[in-house]
Amino acid sequence: MIRKKEGFQGQKAIVLPRKIISGLCMDNGMLQGAHITDIGYYPKAKHHYRERLQGIDQHILIHCIEGKGTAKINGKKYQLAPDSFIIIPGGCAHSYASDEQDAWTIYWVHFKGETARSIVDNMVQKLEGHLGAAPFTQKRINLFEEIYASLERGYGNDNLSYANMVLWYYLSSFLYHDKFNLAENKQTKDNDKVELAINFMQQHLSQMITLHDIAGSVNLSVPHFSSIFRKKTGFSPIEYFIHLKVQKACQYLLFTDLRVKEIAEKLGIEDPYYFSRMFHKLMGTSPNMYRSKRGA
Repeated sequence: MIRKKEGFQGQKAIVLPRKIISGLCMDNGMLQGAHITDIGYYPKAKHHYRERLQGIDQHILIHCIEGKGTAKINGKKYQLAPDSFIIIPGGCAHSYASDEQDAWTIYWVHFKGETARSIVDNMVQKLEGHLGAAPFTQKRINLFEEIYASLERGYGNDNLSYANMVLWYYLSSFLYHDKFNLAENKQTKDNDKVELAINFMQQHLSQMITLHDIAGSVNLSVPHFSSIFRKKTGFSPIEYFIHLKVQKACQYLLFTDLRVKEIAEKLGIEDPYYFSRMFHKLMGTSPNMYRSKRGA
């Protein structure tokens, strides 16, 4: 039987660097209650399968919007169908798999924190198990996309705080789906200088742009731009740009067969050894080890 952890056309995922989680997330009082560690979307994920006999230290929520699948938690089996979800508490032995004939499309998130266990326990108690209903609503999908888009823009204080505060709302949409009918709050993006600079960075991930290039893109002097950027994000512009490059590198490592040298070239880095050192500094492991160990 073919089994895959990832590698599905149209998939997307973000794995937060563990240094970011142990640093910013644990130092920020707003995030200690519940914060995201991994998040992703797998469309028509044929042969998707994961098994963790010892569980993991994160809670997992999988939302199925199309197709079918199964999950086993502490020996009990559950059937997932469209408009259903499964909640897997941290530490529980589990496995899950997409249906071989009708592959599922899923949104998934891993999270942890001081009060995350209480949220999960409340879910399990309310559901009298681990499987629940989640009638389709675009609002819930929009919340997921808000979280993902915010994290995709890097690991600044504002981005992390916003994404993880939205996580509470996202989780509540499953716990209280019958009450999830409030008027939509359409978030508007604040096109300030920092946001525009991040746009510029994202558009130039394949290049090695300079601090002068970034500051010039928003018509500010380097000292002034550096000051307001660090004040808003908690990082220098170049450090932030490196975070975005490494995030993109993680996606290449998870979702393509490109060699490390080829990934470095795609990110505008001619020296693969420099790229590997840069990657290791943020992710705490080499690119090859990351590829061999990670998966949704």
